[in-house]
This record gives sequence, structure tokens and C-alpha cells, in this order.
Amino acid sequence: MADKRQKPDFEPTVENRKARRDYLVLETLETGIVLRGTEIKSVRQAHVALGEAFVEVSKRGELWLVNARIDEYFQAGSYFNHAPGSKRKLLAHRHEIAKLQRAVEQKGMALVPLKLYFVRGRAKILVGLCKGKKMADKRQTLIDREHQRDVDRLSKARGMRI
Repeated sequence: MADKRQKPDFEPTVENRKARRDYLVLETLETGIVLRGTEIKSVRQAHVALGEAFVEVSKRGELWLVNARIDEYFQAGSYFNHAPGSKRKLLAHRHEIAKLQRAVEQKGMALVPLKLYFVRGRAKILVGLCKGKKMADKRQTLIDREHQRDVDRLSKARGMRI
């Protein structure tokens, strides 16, 4: 007997584009996220903003997602809805959290959420251990990207690959 509920054609993916621009990603870690009913429904509709978000390690050794905005689920009404800007707990193994905590204690290192996506129906967050880019690094990235675009354009015009 077939499942009567319709499954979406794709699972939404939300990316933090600012993170790749402003930080150099040294290492990544896939973590789970604790969400309530209206939060997960809103995430499935991709009503999430990760631009200003960051991850902190608490004194108790827990990972928390801070400043991530998950919009209210408008069909739930006002009583059952969640707070859009609240902190949310991330799930990872204790040894992984300890490793990240040691790395963050170094100067210039930060934990930044890179992507929110679904794996087998569960919401996951890709957390990056990042180091801030200087202005010269950002300029060099732009120059490299523009140069690669020119090379691709020329090779396409000539009908060959380099």
C-alpha cells in the first residue's frame, strides 16, 4: 500500500553565503539540531536566515546556534508558535565538541554555520571552524574568481578546455 502523504520533490537547503566570503573554512562538522514542531515546519519551507548566526560552546560543553532566525510558521497561530531568534541546541559527540572548543580558544577562530539541510528527514547543520579573512585576502579571492571566469569564457569561445 502506497504512502498517502506526498513527499516534497526536494529537501530545502539553506546556505550561509557570507561565511564563505568573510571566513576561511579550515574544518567542517555535521551536527544535528534540536527543533520544535513549528520550527521544523518553517525550516522545511526554507524560512531560515543564517547570515548573522554563529555557534558557541557553553560552559557545560554544549553547542548552541545563536542569532539564527527561523521565521514563525504562519499556519500555527500565535499561541503555538516559537520565538524566531532563540538559541537552539546542536547535537554532536562530546569529543568533537571538546576538539572544537580547544580550536576556538585560539585567537581569530570562530564556529560558523555554513549550511542547513536534511538527511533522511532530519535537519542537519554544517558547522565550519573558520578563521577570519583580512581585506587583502577577500580582494585576492575576487581577483582569482574573475581571472577564472575570464579563462572559462575564452576556452568556451574557442571551443576547447584548458
